[in-house]
Amino acid sequence: MAPLDKLPLRGAVIGAGYFSRFHLEAWSRIPEVELVAVCDLVGEKARAAQAQFGIRNFDTDWKQMIERERPDFIDIITPPVTHEEIIAFAAQRGIHIISQKPLAPTYEEAARIVSVANSARVRLMVHENFRWQPWYRAIKQIQRAGSIGEFTHIHALTRLGDGWGENAYLDRQPFFRDYPRLLIYETGIHFVDTFRYLLGEVKSVHAHIRRLNPCIRGEDAGQLCLTFDSGATAIWDANRYNETEAANPRYTFVELRIDGSAGHLTLDGDGNIRIKQLGKPAYNLDYPHENRNFAGDCVYALETHFVECMRSGREFESSGSDYLETMKVVFDAYASAAR
Repeated sequence: MAPLDKLPLRGAVIGAGYFSRFHLEAWSRIPEVELVAVCDLVGEKARAAQAQFGIRNFDTDWKQMIERERPDFIDIITPPVTHEEIIAFAAQRGIHIISQKPLAPTYEEAARIVSVANSARVRLMVHENFRWQPWYRAIKQIQRAGSIGEFTHIHALTRLGDGWGENAYLDRQPFFRDYPRLLIYETGIHFVDTFRYLLGEVKSVHAHIRRLNPCIRGEDAGQLCLTFDSGATAIWDANRYNETEAANPRYTFVELRIDGSAGHLTLDGDGNIRIKQLGKPAYNLDYPHENRNFAGDCVYALETHFVECMRSGREFESSGSDYLETMKVVFDAYASAAR
């Protein structure tokens, strides 16, 4: 794709809910980007975001905002059911797109979205931020260096503790209560994408899911087992009901062990990585990570990647086309659980 070498890149944000503040704060630290407008159906939310982050305009009608501003790109931070209409509208006007995950409620809808963007020759990146958490970038470097050999197995344990009781999710993301699919669709998708980042493409999927909290509609517990083309395997054992003892369950979201042909490594809930090579003493990895913005400042890292790729023409790590592979695994997991 041809590079977009103009500066600054003019961006407009659609959605000013809970997670938007992480997007907006990160954009505010990227000098190559100027946010020209923010939109939300609730005018008070849009106005508050405009004031907090010094954005030029706010709106309650996203179509009106796009037509008026004609930005270089839009950042979509709205529920998945809204993505197809917004992306089609922007693509028809030659506007590039970064969209929150999941990309759509179904694989078929996601495939249509990607096809529309490709046909319009606009760039589409999915806001998949977990692979940009600093511990996973450090683990990727360990993998490339061969410190523990070829990665053969990942075991990931997630306990978020935000989904128990009759008021589960109400304080932050109340719409989670009504999702017909929750754990894998909303949270597990992050881990599927991160496992693909580390282990390559998925060959087979097996899943078991259940609902622990009767106050919600979708599943909140389960196990996802993946086999990769390389022969490597991964298990994600998760629920949003039970608690962890990590200081901040939403820092790494996981306790992780990766086995390799020459040793293993572990990641704890505080971001500490420990490496144990076969036959040698274990040691702690010294690498930079901080509790800033969201989950180690991964939103800033992702948005910086977006800008760099827009300017260079390089492919996004989480392009729409690539992300279809992640979404296929997610919906295959539900098919497996149903069987």
